[in-house]
Amino acid sequence: MQNDNRPLDRLSFYTFRNMKKEENTPFKFDSLTEAHRILGLPAPRHPLVSLINSPNTTSTINMPQGPHLLNYYKVSYKPKFSGRLRYGQSYYDFDEGGLLFASPGQIINHGDDDRAVCSQYTLLLHPDFLWNYPLARKIKQYGFFSYSANEALHLSEEEVATILSIFGMIDKELNSRIDEFSQDVIVSHIDSLLNYANRFYKRQFITRKVVNNDLLTRLEQEIDSYFNNDTSASQGLPTVQFLAEKLHLSPSYLSDMLRSLIGQNAQQYIHEKLVEKSKELLSTTNLSVSDIAFQLGFEHSQSFSKFFKMKAKISPLQFRQSFN
Repeated sequence: MQNDNRPLDRLSFYTFRNMKKEENTPFKFDSLTEAHRILGLPAPRHPLVSLINSPNTTSTINMPQGPHLLNYYKVSYKPKFSGRLRYGQSYYDFDEGGLLFASPGQIINHGDDDRAVCSQYTLLLHPDFLWNYPLARKIKQYGFFSYSANEALHLSEEEVATILSIFGMIDKELNSRIDEFSQDVIVSHIDSLLNYANRFYKRQFITRKVVNNDLLTRLEQEIDSYFNNDTSASQGLPTVQFLAEKLHLSPSYLSDMLRSLIGQNAQQYIHEKLVEKSKELLSTTNLSVSDIAFQLGFEHSQSFSKFFKMKAKISPLQFRQSFN
Protein backbone atom coordinates (compact mmCIF):
# COMPACT_ATOMS: atom_id res chain seq x y z
CA MET A 1 0.00 0.00 0.00
CA GLN A 2 1.43 3.38 -1.04
CA ASN A 3 1.83 6.25 1.37
CA ASP A 4 -0.30 9.22 0.24
CA ASN A 5 2.03 11.57 2.12
CA ARG A 6 5.14 10.54 0.18
CA PRO A 7 7.04 13.41 -1.51
CA LEU A 8 6.39 14.12 -5.17
CA ASP A 9 8.78 12.31 -7.50
CA ARG A 10 10.67 14.44 -10.05
CA LEU A 11 8.18 13.89 -12.88
CA SER A 12 5.18 14.61 -10.66
CA PHE A 13 6.85 17.75 -9.34
CA TYR A 14 7.44 19.21 -12.79
CA THR A 15 3.95 18.21 -13.90
CA PHE A 16 2.48 19.98 -10.86
CA ARG A 17 4.64 23.05 -11.41
CA ASN A 18 3.66 23.28 -15.07
CA MET A 19 -0.02 22.92 -14.15
CA LYS A 20 0.28 25.82 -11.70
CA LYS A 21 2.10 27.86 -14.33
CA GLU A 22 -0.63 27.19 -16.87
CA GLU A 23 -3.27 28.30 -14.37
CA ASN A 24 -1.59 31.70 -14.10
CA THR A 25 -0.84 32.08 -17.81
CA PRO A 26 -3.26 34.46 -19.55
CA PHE A 27 -5.38 32.97 -22.33
CA LYS A 28 -4.18 34.64 -25.52
CA PHE A 29 -6.49 35.66 -28.35
CA ASP A 30 -4.21 35.83 -31.40
CA SER A 31 -6.84 36.76 -33.98
CA LEU A 32 -10.40 37.96 -34.32
CA THR A 33 -11.35 34.72 -36.04
CA GLU A 34 -10.06 32.74 -33.06
CA ALA A 35 -11.91 35.02 -30.65
CA HIS A 36 -15.18 34.50 -32.52
CA ARG A 37 -14.66 30.73 -32.57
CA ILE A 38 -13.88 30.49 -28.85
CA LEU A 39 -16.81 32.74 -27.97
CA GLY A 40 -19.15 30.59 -30.05
CA LEU A 41 -19.86 33.27 -32.64
CA PRO A 42 -19.99 33.02 -36.43
CA ALA A 43 -16.74 33.88 -38.21
CA PRO A 44 -16.25 37.65 -38.63
CA ARG A 45 -17.10 39.08 -42.03
CA HIS A 46 -13.70 40.76 -42.02
CA PRO A 47 -10.63 39.09 -40.42
CA LEU A 48 -9.31 42.38 -38.99
CA VAL A 49 -12.43 44.15 -37.67
CA SER A 50 -15.69 42.98 -36.16
CA LEU A 51 -18.57 44.21 -34.04
CA ILE A 52 -19.98 41.53 -31.74
CA ASN A 53 -22.83 41.30 -29.27
CA SER A 54 -24.73 43.94 -31.20
CA PRO A 55 -28.55 44.28 -30.88
CA ASN A 56 -28.74 41.49 -33.49
CA THR A 57 -26.94 39.10 -31.13
CA THR A 58 -29.26 37.59 -28.55
CA SER A 59 -27.10 34.82 -27.04
CA THR A 60 -24.97 35.32 -23.93
CA ILE A 61 -21.23 35.32 -24.57
CA ASN A 62 -19.01 33.76 -21.92
CA MET A 63 -15.39 34.83 -21.74
CA PRO A 64 -12.72 32.28 -20.73
CA GLN A 65 -12.23 32.11 -16.98
CA GLY A 66 -9.20 33.96 -15.65
CA PRO A 67 -6.98 36.53 -17.34
CA HIS A 68 -6.81 36.83 -21.11
CA LEU A 69 -4.49 38.70 -23.43
CA LEU A 70 -5.66 40.57 -26.51
CA ASN A 71 -3.78 40.97 -29.76
CA TYR A 72 -6.13 43.73 -30.94
CA TYR A 73 -7.96 46.86 -29.77
CA LYS A 74 -11.26 46.43 -27.95
CA VAL A 75 -13.97 49.03 -27.32
CA SER A 76 -17.06 47.88 -25.42
CA TYR A 77 -20.23 49.71 -24.58
CA LYS A 78 -22.06 48.43 -21.49
CA PRO A 79 -25.61 49.80 -21.04
CA LYS A 80 -25.41 49.21 -17.29
CA PHE A 81 -22.51 48.38 -15.04
CA SER A 82 -23.24 45.74 -12.44
CA GLY A 83 -23.64 47.48 -9.09
CA ARG A 84 -21.95 50.82 -8.49
CA LEU A 85 -18.71 51.19 -10.36
CA ARG A 86 -15.71 52.81 -8.72
CA TYR A 87 -13.99 55.37 -10.89
CA GLY A 88 -10.52 56.05 -9.52
CA GLN A 89 -11.10 56.56 -5.80
CA SER A 90 -14.80 57.43 -5.89
CA TYR A 91 -18.11 56.30 -7.32
CA TYR A 92 -19.24 58.09 -10.43
CA ASP A 93 -22.65 59.69 -10.66
CA PHE A 94 -23.58 58.75 -14.26
CA ASP A 95 -25.48 55.46 -14.41
CA GLU A 96 -26.28 55.37 -18.13
CA GLY A 97 -23.50 52.88 -18.82
CA GLY A 98 -20.19 53.56 -20.45
CA LEU A 99 -17.25 52.58 -22.59
CA LEU A 100 -14.35 50.29 -21.73
CA PHE A 101 -11.14 50.33 -23.74
CA ALA A 102 -8.25 47.88 -24.14
CA SER A 103 -5.24 47.86 -26.45
CA PRO A 104 -3.04 45.05 -27.82
CA GLY A 105 -0.88 43.46 -25.17
CA GLN A 106 -3.12 44.34 -22.23
CA ILE A 107 -4.23 41.60 -19.85
CA ILE A 108 -7.91 41.64 -18.92
CA ASN A 109 -9.14 39.68 -15.92
CA HIS A 110 -12.83 38.90 -15.49
CA GLY A 111 -14.10 37.74 -12.13
CA ASP A 112 -16.26 34.65 -11.91
CA ASP A 113 -19.38 36.82 -11.78
CA ASP A 114 -18.24 39.05 -14.65
CA ARG A 115 -17.50 36.43 -17.30
CA ALA A 116 -20.80 36.94 -19.07
CA VAL A 117 -20.23 39.85 -21.42
CA CYS A 118 -23.25 42.14 -21.21
CA SER A 119 -21.94 44.68 -23.72
CA GLN A 120 -24.41 45.95 -26.26
CA TYR A 121 -21.54 46.56 -28.66
CA THR A 122 -17.97 45.26 -28.62
CA LEU A 123 -15.68 46.49 -31.36
CA LEU A 124 -12.62 44.35 -32.04
CA LEU A 125 -9.98 46.01 -34.18
CA HIS A 126 -6.68 44.49 -35.30
CA PRO A 127 -3.89 47.09 -35.71
CA ASP A 128 -3.25 45.87 -39.26
CA PHE A 129 -6.68 47.17 -40.32
CA LEU A 130 -5.39 50.72 -39.79
CA TRP A 131 -2.21 50.22 -41.79
CA ASN A 132 -1.45 53.25 -44.02
CA TYR A 133 -4.13 55.33 -42.25
CA PRO A 134 -3.24 58.28 -39.95
CA LEU A 135 -5.38 56.62 -37.27
CA ALA A 136 -2.72 53.90 -36.94
CA ARG A 137 -0.50 56.44 -35.16
CA LYS A 138 -3.24 58.55 -33.64
CA ILE A 139 -4.91 55.66 -31.81
CA LYS A 140 -1.74 55.07 -29.78
CA GLN A 141 -1.95 58.59 -28.36
CA TYR A 142 -5.32 58.12 -26.65
CA GLY A 143 -4.67 57.69 -22.94
CA PHE A 144 -7.97 55.92 -22.30
CA PHE A 145 -6.64 52.76 -23.97
CA SER A 146 -4.24 52.51 -21.03
CA TYR A 147 -6.88 53.07 -18.34
CA SER A 148 -7.96 50.17 -16.19
CA ALA A 149 -11.55 48.92 -16.13
CA ASN A 150 -12.41 50.92 -13.00
CA GLU A 151 -11.55 54.06 -14.93
CA ALA A 152 -14.18 53.57 -17.60
CA LEU A 153 -15.75 56.38 -19.57
CA HIS A 154 -19.19 56.99 -18.11
CA LEU A 155 -21.73 58.52 -20.46
CA SER A 156 -24.72 60.79 -20.17
CA GLU A 157 -27.94 59.91 -22.00
CA GLU A 158 -27.07 62.31 -24.82
CA GLU A 159 -23.55 60.93 -25.11
CA VAL A 160 -24.90 57.38 -25.24
CA ALA A 161 -27.06 58.33 -28.24
CA THR A 162 -24.00 59.69 -30.06
CA ILE A 163 -21.88 56.61 -29.38
CA LEU A 164 -24.65 54.18 -30.31
CA SER A 165 -25.27 55.98 -33.58
CA ILE A 166 -21.62 55.53 -34.57
CA PHE A 167 -21.65 51.87 -33.53
CA GLY A 168 -24.78 51.48 -35.61
CA MET A 169 -23.08 52.92 -38.68
CA ILE A 170 -20.09 50.60 -38.22
CA ASP A 171 -22.44 47.64 -37.82
CA LYS A 172 -24.35 48.57 -40.97
CA GLU A 173 -21.17 48.98 -43.00
CA LEU A 174 -19.75 45.66 -41.83
CA ASN A 175 -22.94 43.89 -42.83
CA SER A 176 -23.19 45.59 -46.23
CA ARG A 177 -21.57 44.53 -49.46
CA ILE A 178 -17.80 44.94 -49.24
CA ASP A 179 -16.36 47.29 -51.90
CA GLU A 180 -13.27 49.46 -52.41
CA PHE A 181 -14.69 52.16 -50.10
CA SER A 182 -15.62 49.90 -47.17
CA GLN A 183 -12.35 50.17 -45.28
CA ASP A 184 -12.17 53.95 -45.70
CA VAL A 185 -15.71 54.34 -44.37
CA ILE A 186 -15.18 52.02 -41.39
CA VAL A 187 -11.90 53.67 -40.42
CA SER A 188 -13.63 57.05 -40.63
CA HIS A 189 -16.39 55.86 -38.28
CA ILE A 190 -13.84 54.44 -35.82
CA ASP A 191 -11.93 57.73 -35.93
CA SER A 192 -15.16 59.58 -35.09
CA LEU A 193 -15.91 57.14 -32.26
CA LEU A 194 -12.52 57.77 -30.66
CA ASN A 195 -12.73 61.53 -31.18
CA TYR A 196 -16.05 61.61 -29.33
CA ALA A 197 -14.66 59.35 -26.62
CA ASN A 198 -11.75 61.75 -26.18
CA ARG A 199 -14.17 64.69 -25.91
CA PHE A 200 -16.32 62.87 -23.36
CA TYR A 201 -13.26 61.97 -21.28
CA LYS A 202 -12.34 65.66 -21.13
CA ARG A 203 -15.89 66.38 -19.99
CA GLN A 204 -15.53 63.68 -17.37
CA PHE A 205 -12.41 65.34 -15.98
CA ILE A 206 -14.33 68.63 -15.72
CA THR A 207 -17.44 67.16 -14.06
CA ARG A 208 -15.19 65.29 -11.64
CA LYS A 209 -13.15 68.39 -10.85
CA VAL A 210 -13.91 68.30 -7.11
CA VAL A 211 -12.87 64.65 -6.89
CA ASN A 212 -9.78 65.26 -8.99
CA ASN A 213 -8.79 68.24 -6.84
CA ASP A 214 -8.91 65.89 -3.88
CA LEU A 215 -6.67 63.48 -5.78
CA LEU A 216 -4.27 66.35 -6.50
CA THR A 217 -4.12 67.14 -2.78
CA ARG A 218 -3.34 63.50 -2.00
CA LEU A 219 -0.73 63.45 -4.76
CA GLU A 220 1.03 66.45 -3.21
CA GLN A 221 0.97 64.72 0.17
CA GLU A 222 2.46 61.55 -1.32
CA ILE A 223 5.33 63.29 -3.07
CA ASP A 224 6.06 65.53 -0.06
CA SER A 225 6.17 62.43 2.14
CA TYR A 226 8.45 60.71 -0.37
CA PHE A 227 11.04 63.49 -0.08
CA ASN A 228 10.60 64.36 3.59
CA ASN A 229 10.82 60.76 4.86
CA ASP A 230 14.05 60.12 2.94
CA THR A 231 12.31 57.53 0.79
CA SER A 232 14.04 59.05 -2.24
CA ALA A 233 17.46 58.41 -0.69
CA SER A 234 16.75 54.69 -0.42
CA GLN A 235 14.49 54.10 -3.44
CA GLY A 236 15.68 56.70 -5.92
CA LEU A 237 13.73 59.35 -7.79
CA PRO A 238 9.93 59.08 -7.58
CA THR A 239 8.33 57.61 -10.70
CA VAL A 240 4.95 58.15 -12.34
CA GLN A 241 4.18 54.46 -11.81
CA PHE A 242 4.90 54.71 -8.07
CA LEU A 243 2.66 57.74 -7.54
CA ALA A 244 -0.12 56.32 -9.72
CA GLU A 245 -0.15 53.13 -7.66
CA LYS A 246 -0.36 55.17 -4.46
CA LEU A 247 -3.52 56.82 -5.80
CA HIS A 248 -4.87 53.57 -7.31
CA LEU A 249 -4.84 55.07 -10.79
CA SER A 250 -3.15 54.13 -14.02
CA PRO A 251 -0.16 56.28 -15.06
CA SER A 252 -2.03 57.46 -18.16
CA TYR A 253 -5.07 58.54 -16.16
CA LEU A 254 -2.88 60.36 -13.65
CA SER A 255 -1.19 62.30 -16.45
CA ASP A 256 -4.49 63.15 -18.14
CA MET A 257 -5.98 64.26 -14.84
CA LEU A 258 -3.01 66.56 -14.16
CA ARG A 259 -3.18 68.04 -17.65
CA SER A 260 -6.82 68.94 -17.08
CA LEU A 261 -6.07 70.53 -13.68
CA ILE A 262 -2.64 72.15 -13.97
CA GLY A 263 -1.60 71.78 -17.61
CA GLN A 264 1.24 69.34 -16.85
CA ASN A 265 1.62 65.61 -17.26
CA ALA A 266 2.74 63.44 -14.34
CA GLN A 267 6.45 63.48 -15.28
CA GLN A 268 6.46 67.26 -15.59
CA TYR A 269 4.72 67.51 -12.21
CA ILE A 270 7.39 65.31 -10.59
CA HIS A 271 10.16 67.42 -12.12
CA GLU A 272 8.57 70.63 -10.84
CA LYS A 273 8.33 69.20 -7.30
CA LEU A 274 11.91 67.96 -7.58
CA VAL A 275 13.15 71.45 -8.46
CA GLU A 276 11.13 72.97 -5.60
CA LYS A 277 12.65 70.53 -3.10
CA SER A 278 16.12 71.13 -4.53
CA LYS A 279 15.79 74.89 -4.08
CA GLU A 280 14.53 74.38 -0.52
CA LEU A 281 17.54 72.25 0.43
CA LEU A 282 20.02 74.54 -1.33
CA SER A 283 18.69 77.66 0.37
CA THR A 284 17.90 76.39 3.88
CA THR A 285 20.60 73.80 4.63
CA ASN A 286 24.37 73.49 4.57
CA LEU A 287 24.27 70.13 2.82
CA SER A 288 26.72 69.77 -0.05
CA VAL A 289 25.40 69.47 -3.59
CA SER A 290 26.43 65.81 -3.55
CA ASP A 291 24.50 65.17 -0.32
CA ILE A 292 21.42 66.91 -1.71
CA ALA A 293 21.64 64.89 -4.92
CA PHE A 294 21.80 61.65 -2.91
CA GLN A 295 18.94 62.69 -0.60
CA LEU A 296 16.69 63.44 -3.58
CA GLY A 297 17.41 60.07 -5.20
CA PHE A 298 20.02 60.89 -7.84
CA GLU A 299 22.74 58.29 -8.27
CA HIS A 300 25.35 60.88 -9.25
CA SER A 301 25.74 64.52 -8.25
CA GLN A 302 26.60 65.38 -11.86
CA SER A 303 23.15 64.13 -12.94
CA PHE A 304 21.52 66.32 -10.31
CA SER A 305 23.52 69.40 -11.33
CA LYS A 306 22.67 68.85 -15.00
CA PHE A 307 18.97 68.38 -14.19
CA PHE A 308 18.83 71.44 -11.94
CA LYS A 309 20.58 73.70 -14.45
CA MET A 310 18.29 72.53 -17.24
CA LYS A 311 15.17 73.28 -15.21
CA ALA A 312 16.25 76.33 -13.18
CA LYS A 313 18.57 77.85 -15.84
CA ILE A 314 21.26 78.18 -13.17
CA SER A 315 23.65 75.75 -11.47
CA PRO A 316 22.98 74.53 -7.90
CA LEU A 317 26.04 76.42 -6.56
CA GLN A 318 25.04 79.62 -8.33
CA PHE A 319 21.53 79.31 -6.89
CA ARG A 320 22.92 78.83 -3.37
CA GLN A 321 25.32 81.76 -3.75
CA SER A 322 22.40 84.02 -4.68
CA PHE A 323 21.13 83.65 -1.10
CA ASN A 324 24.45 84.65 0.46
